[in-house]
Amino acid sequence: MKRSWNLLLPMILLTLLALAGCQTAPVGPDEKLTVGQVQKEIRVGMSGAEVAQVLGSPNVVTTDELRREVWIYDKIATTSANSGYVGGLLTLVFVIPYGYSSSTTQQTLTVIVKFDEHKKVRDFAYHASRF
Repeated sequence: MKRSWNLLLPMILLTLLALAGCQTAPVGPDEKLTVGQVQKEIRVGMSGAEVAQVLGSPNVVTTDELRREVWIYDKIATTSANSGYVGGLLTLVFVIPYGYSSSTTQQTLTVIVKFDEHKKVRDFAYHASRF
């Protein structure tokens, strides 16, 4: 029985390390805000309440030179992926993995909504990037 544990324990440790390398970090609570959503839902003439219902609360609220409100949504999402566990070197205390790789992708979305003096959308713009 003791001999089978000597073989089984390293196998369990290697399996746990391999599974830990396959995790992906969540995008975050603002993942619902997309370019497609802005293009589909936001229209000139909408009220601020309608914009807030679609996009949520803005990150920044400011005014332009004529004291009209401007709402800015600035969202950043980071996704991390770890993979490629090939094997490991078993020492007396722990396993040292090799062949391990990871990658990180960032996405940004900036939406600017400009309101007129009647608090209706007069213009909007957006910029998306991924790197």
